[in-house]
Amino acid sequence: MKGVLLHGGFGTRLRPLTHTGPKQLIKVAGKPVSQWCLEDLRDAGIKKVAVILGELAPERVIETYGDGSALGIEITYVYQGYPYGLAHAVYITKDFVRDEPFVVYLGDNILVEGIGSYVKRFEESDADAMILLTEVEDPTKFGVAQFDERGRLVKLVEKPRVPPSNYALVGVYMFRPPTIFRAIEKLKPSWRGELEITDAIQKLIDWGYRVDYAIVRGWWKDTGTPDDILEANRLLLDHKIRGAVIRGSVSNGARVEGRVVVDEGAKLLEGCIVRGPAYIGKNTVIGPRTYVGPYTSIGDNCTLEDVEIENSVIMDNVLIEGGIRIFDSIIGSSTIIRRGSARPQGLRMILGENTKVEL
Repeated sequence: MKGVLLHGGFGTRLRPLTHTGPKQLIKVAGKPVSQWCLEDLRDAGIKKVAVILGELAPERVIETYGDGSALGIEITYVYQGYPYGLAHAVYITKDFVRDEPFVVYLGDNILVEGIGSYVKRFEESDADAMILLTEVEDPTKFGVAQFDERGRLVKLVEKPRVPPSNYALVGVYMFRPPTIFRAIEKLKPSWRGELEITDAIQKLIDWGYRVDYAIVRGWWKDTGTPDDILEANRLLLDHKIRGAVIRGSVSNGARVEGRVVVDEGAKLLEGCIVRGPAYIGKNTVIGPRTYVGPYTSIGDNCTLEDVEIENSVIMDNVLIEGGIRIFDSIIGSSTIIRRGSARPQGLRMILGENTKVEL
């Protein structure tokens, strides 16, 4: 099988974090969201992946992943430009997938247990398509599945006012060409002006093709909002960090408590405390009088001194110093936060790249 990773969109719900780059490159638990997806595809046995690029800083995606060899995969980049819909993004991979079955993976989705078992099930079946579903509390925000009395999938409804079930579409789809491409060719734009993948799958159902489904039992996260980013970071830190992993250096008088990853080149200096689950990125310095609390991810090349921080995501090349307490925050790359004369009680912030804050 081949893989298709969707890396477009404007990320409007994540602004200002996405003014300068794709939302899929936001780091959670030490890696960009889309890297978790690419590694999931690789671990499912998929080695050739087309990454669909949008209009927002596509060069950053290419700079991040290159030819894919560092991840053990082979990446082909396909430029979509303006987001005309998921079905359009799938259609432009026609020359890439040729006659091979393929997996479509939305690059801002994370499945903690991975897709390996579902890929195997699809490969061993005669299905023309397969979708993943999960039970949600509010189905009105998603594409929702409708079943008949025998439990067969009969319809997909996009963001219904009255949901036919509580089972929502997860952002992973599996197809066999050429039927899905023929279905997309018959589509008309929705009210959003997009070609909807749900409409294409519905055509397969209406035409009598076999569309299977599987229920995702582990957690799934769509990282579309700041709160989603923070939750995904918490979930991944809890699931992926099993114990203390020290690749950098920890000075005498620095304390590491619980499940913490200190990556290569990172330095924990005397007088700091890092309490897990937490991740400290490459070449980052955690200085004196600094407390990094649970569920915090610090990016690469950061410096923190005289700081208290909990339940937050800090991107790369960030400087924070001067008696500051931060919680429930996302701080964009290359940001500087310094305290002036007044000591704040606590800060909750969402800051984009290259921000400077003096308090």
